[in-house]
Amino acid sequence: MERRRKDAKRRALTIHGERIALGETRDLYLPISESYLGRSISIPVRVIRAKKQGPRVFITGTVHGDEISGVGIVRELLFERLPELECGTLICVPAVNVYGLESHSRYLPDRRDLNRCFPGSASGSLSSRLADVVFRSVIKQCDYGIDFHTAAVRRTNYPNVRGDMRDPGVSMLAKAFGMELIVNGAGPSGSLRRSACKAGVPTIILEAGEVWKFEPGVLELGVRGVLNVLRKLHMIAGVPERPLFQVTVNKTTWVRAEHGGILRFHVRPGEFVRKGDYLATNYSIFGREHREIRAESDGIILGMTTMPAVSPGAPVFHLALQSARTLNRIEKELAANKAPSSFDAMREDLATNVSIINR
Repeated sequence: MERRRKDAKRRALTIHGERIALGETRDLYLPISESYLGRSISIPVRVIRAKKQGPRVFITGTVHGDEISGVGIVRELLFERLPELECGTLICVPAVNVYGLESHSRYLPDRRDLNRCFPGSASGSLSSRLADVVFRSVIKQCDYGIDFHTAAVRRTNYPNVRGDMRDPGVSMLAKAFGMELIVNGAGPSGSLRRSACKAGVPTIILEAGEVWKFEPGVLELGVRGVLNVLRKLHMIAGVPERPLFQVTVNKTTWVRAEHGGILRFHVRPGEFVRKGDYLATNYSIFGREHREIRAESDGIILGMTTMPAVSPGAPVFHLALQSARTLNRIEKELAANKAPSSFDAMREDLATNVSIINR
């Protein structure tokens, strides 16, 4: 009798007073606040439920309002690529920070970073109230989550999954998503993923590309990753696609400019570098003086600035530290692969956004 009650409760899914039954797909608008004129401001949510029970997964984008790739990934998934669910529930929230999306801003009108406000508070600031609504209505009703992000303004990231690999559920999601690089970490305090994990909902993020863009390669990898996770959870048919290699990154570091000047880049996102390799040359405005920026460790270029003008202390390259032995092994695996790889294609795509000049 107790189990039947639990199963009945599990079958029920109610978001903002609306009950979504098994086998139903529903578009909802989740009220989060009101405008100065007293009109309701809401977040669009699509809920897709299979006829059979199974895991509940949320996918969220645009927690930072200028990081719109999540909107593109969710749209591509829903319009073109998502097969019928065999079991379970998928809750899609393509634009969490609707304020930032409309104003092309990372932040909310109260100048707060939404990704430092979870799980939120029903009686707190605007940002905290928004976080609370999303957390209670969506995140806490799910079993797993995927959150989409990009690099900050004037930077780009090679696609990588981030999550706390000490959590078995997070580890399963991160590996199944199918990115070559997995950055191990719990995430900042108040972030959606850290708060979700603390609430018992294993969650990962995809960090890829730039703000204010739908980059085709990023959208493709994001959609593929979601489908991989759904396959792993047996929510759709098939097995996850595996990357040519996959490594876990336990430590990263920023390589910074020591002098002001104009940069000429010599490496691209996703490139393997060794200690002492030239990463960029920093020139004075007329090029009479120049200084080299070199790698201080072995690793992979996880991200980089797209702004060639720098001042002392400016971050230039985000380096995912790896041993030379690991890099050598991966390069041999890539060289042995005859077919074109998504890894190489993504490196080429991202390199078109900056001027890369061989030294």
